Amino acid sequence: MPSTIVTRFAPSPTGFLHIGGARTALFNWLYARHHAGRMLLRIEDTDRERSTQAAIAAIVDGLKWLGLEWDGDTVFQFARAARHAEAALSLVAAGNAYPCYASKAELDEMRETAKREGRPMRYDGRWRDRDPKDAPPEVKPVIRLKAPTEGETMVDDMVQGPVTWQNKDLDDLVLLRSDGTPTYMLAVVVDDHDMGVTDIIRGDDHLTNAARQTQIYRAFGWDVPRMAHIPLIHGPDGAKLSKRHGALGVDAYRALGYLPAALRNYLVRLGWSHGDQEVFSTQEMIDAFDLNAVGRSPARFDFAKLENLNGLYIRETNDRELTSAIENILPEVGPPRGAPSRLDDAMRRRLVAAMPGLKERAKTLIELIENAYYLYATRPLALDDKARALLTPAAIETLAKISPECEIQDGWAGPHLEAMVRGFAERQAMKLGQVAQPLRAALTGRATSPGLFDVMTVLGRDECLARIKDAIALCAAS
Repeated sequence: MPSTIVTRFAPSPTGFLHIGGARTALFNWLYARHHAGRMLLRIEDTDRERSTQAAIAAIVDGLKWLGLEWDGDTVFQFARAARHAEAALSLVAAGNAYPCYASKAELDEMRETAKREGRPMRYDGRWRDRDPKDAPPEVKPVIRLKAPTEGETMVDDMVQGPVTWQNKDLDDLVLLRSDGTPTYMLAVVVDDHDMGVTDIIRGDDHLTNAARQTQIYRAFGWDVPRMAHIPLIHGPDGAKLSKRHGALGVDAYRALGYLPAALRNYLVRLGWSHGDQEVFSTQEMIDAFDLNAVGRSPARFDFAKLENLNGLYIRETNDRELTSAIENILPEVGPPRGAPSRLDDAMRRRLVAAMPGLKERAKTLIELIENAYYLYATRPLALDDKARALLTPAAIETLAKISPECEIQDGWAGPHLEAMVRGFAERQAMKLGQVAQPLRAALTGRATSPGLFDVMTVLGRDECLARIKDAIALCAAS
């Protein structure tokens, strides 16, 4: 193993940071941190038509939100085009690459012949050993690798195991196009070498590139990095993860109310295992992670499991931190109907105070915001259908009877309020629910909410009395 492990995450900025890309970045980050190494970031922006600044920003923001900080400056591949061209020409000078003057018509003929014979298209090497003096003047050459024609190319993959290709099945691939721009294969190899990358961890859809890139490394006389190709993420039905499965960008998961620590924990368990452990702190992930525990079979994305894990993280997160997390996503998701677009000091204090009751039921930050409706709802509260159904004439009579007891209640805190409501129910020969349900409907406008006595404590005596009065008036008028 090299003295210092260097990994890299190298996304193409043609869209958002896909959830599969986020897992690849996480695996690279964990592997580097586990070995006290470095993870680098390279933006592969050579596709100038599809690469956008918005996509670059989304990738960078997504990585930072997940807590996957990279080492050193970000490398932009397009800016290194001159270096790639120089490297290709150095291979020509060394006799390990050559200019190819095959015309488009000749290439089309090779393609048609391969199609008729039922085999993949392969360049036939016609310019491999010809003198460039024979070249037609109207054709601008490409630069092709002079690949080995005998033997085999083997990659000892750290996840897939040894993988072998017969060299006769691999043709002389293009390194430099006729306009002087590098191909992906050349640019990746030169960049990884120049960046000092020792270990390449990427999706197994790149496995077929491994043989080609290994040949390029050897043509340069460079050490070949160790490689690990991790299986892709599939949907619950076993098909490749797609938009119909909910394959969203990392920014969408943030907007859906997931905590970065929870998403990070969920992603690390997609294809990697550590005994029966499901929940990991960041340090536990770093300490435990290694590639020998990455499976060869595709992992299946399970939204229900992610939600449950997120709910666990919400319950274990500090109340002030959760309030801050809600504040951070409000500008992005927009406030629910009736909610403030930003929290003032009073609302922030009430939200922190209510958080112990709110977070017991919520699986996402969005659910937290919605469950906090009773805190920011304006009077008179709009009752949902189930709440209105609870406020029968008998229930309104109960509210009218308990209201004076609320006014004279000495302690306005959970245990005192519970004792007061229970005592009232016993004196009225009623079940607790016959009192609690109408109170809940009047105080929150809904049939379900956090614990009633938590709600009453957070709202305070005056607000509770005002909402009970509103409910009585509303039902009397209907």
